Amino acid sequence: MRYFSTILCFLFFFSLSASAQQSRQIKFVKARTIEYDKAIAADAQRALGEVVFEHEGSFLYCDSAWFYTNRNAIDAFGNVHIKMSDTLNIYSDKLTYNGADKTAQLIDNVKLIDKQTTLTTNKLLYDRKTEIAYYNEGGKIIDKENTLTSVKGYYFTREKNFFFKDKVALINPQYVIYSDTLLFNTETEVAYFFGPTDIVSKENTIYCENGWYNTKTDIASFGINSHLKNKNQYLEADSFYYDRVRDFGKAYQNVVIFDSTQNITLTGNYAEYNRYDKLSFITDSAAAIMAKNTDSLFLHADVLTVEFDSLQTTRNMFAYNHARFFSKDLQGSCDSLVYNATDTLITMYSAPVLWADKNQLSADTIVVLLRNKQLDQLKLFSSAFIISKSDSLQFNQLKGKFMHGFLSNNKLYKINVQGNAESIYYANEDNGAHLGINKAIAISMTIWLAENKIQSIVFFEKPEATLYIPTELSQKEQKLKNFNWQISKRPVDRFDIFRIINPE
Repeated sequence: MRYFSTILCFLFFFSLSASAQQSRQIKFVKARTIEYDKAIAADAQRALGEVVFEHEGSFLYCDSAWFYTNRNAIDAFGNVHIKMSDTLNIYSDKLTYNGADKTAQLIDNVKLIDKQTTLTTNKLLYDRKTEIAYYNEGGKIIDKENTLTSVKGYYFTREKNFFFKDKVALINPQYVIYSDTLLFNTETEVAYFFGPTDIVSKENTIYCENGWYNTKTDIASFGINSHLKNKNQYLEADSFYYDRVRDFGKAYQNVVIFDSTQNITLTGNYAEYNRYDKLSFITDSAAAIMAKNTDSLFLHADVLTVEFDSLQTTRNMFAYNHARFFSKDLQGSCDSLVYNATDTLITMYSAPVLWADKNQLSADTIVVLLRNKQLDQLKLFSSAFIISKSDSLQFNQLKGKFMHGFLSNNKLYKINVQGNAESIYYANEDNGAHLGINKAIAISMTIWLAENKIQSIVFFEKPEATLYIPTELSQKEQKLKNFNWQISKRPVDRFDIFRIINPE
């Protein structure tokens, strides 16, 4: 009886194959045993042992299967293997395959292997017409360097693209990527992000909501709310490019860089970072904000360059071309300056000018020393000149080769003038009445101030001093040589540092 049912089954298979369209009908290839029992399934045959089916170029292997001839469908069990091509193979414990619409549902211990990429999940749907595989109960893919997991996933086998959704994690020996939505191409090994994404490594953490990462080259581009954090720095920008191998980056538009060690913030619209050269720079509306105890200093220049050490701590900052800065107690203008973060001093070059309250200070080079984030000393080298305006016509003036100023609570209280010291001082009564104009010269002198007003002057070595009544001196004679009141350059607030100053 068993032998007779087997022959009937074979005749049934062959008759169906002859009558059905060859392009659509599943073809039975072989099995150790074929069974047919109308009482169990009127339109089904059971194939047992080394079962093989073929459908439009793809082969199905399994331990056993039910073949529904009328519906052109298969239920396969045990060691299920679908061979799609030389590179694409799918394995599972169970399979339901519909030959009419060419869709497969694989269940339990599912494994899809395409070249060097392996996808594992417990349930996988595969559409041969679109060549798309889909899971929604968790899956994992592994290639030679990356492991990627997600709740939902699509694999576009033609394009070699994996599309992952919900709790996506890409694990690489150098970093881990967590994302809401991610596209990964198995041939290029480039990951594309389409939602909130974190990239975590021992060097830094990167966040973005759009971008791509080439896992072969470690080159990436990030956009939409992107930022990078490491131990001492924080970077944000509209978008930025990053080369992990070179540890080199570029940031574009609305760039903010914060150094927590030195409490310095840089802003601008274009920046570059190079860890191996220990340099970074920012330009296009570049500004630096240096926090002090009770105030902050705001600095602008065409280009701001930061030099840092092996621990990523800022050592020096260079401001090139049209440097201007503003704080509540001190304002300045020059062509270039250097901020030494280690010694906390600012050196100004090329026509530097400082303003402290009512005082204007100028020289060939000016050095500002800070202590505990407050102004402590000022040093003016060569052609040193201090002007203090009393009223619309009166200017107290000091001039010499070198000046050394001392400050307390950000106020000048003492100035030493050395070398060819000269002064013009307007002496007034307590009620404001003019006593006269004191003109003096000496090798050196010391000036004491209170509330930015001269209290006394001590002359050293060959002093000559004369008190004139105002009518005795012309306006020209009331000015020391090279007098230059540059109030138009003085920044009036933190935003005024960006104002373009026309050359005089």
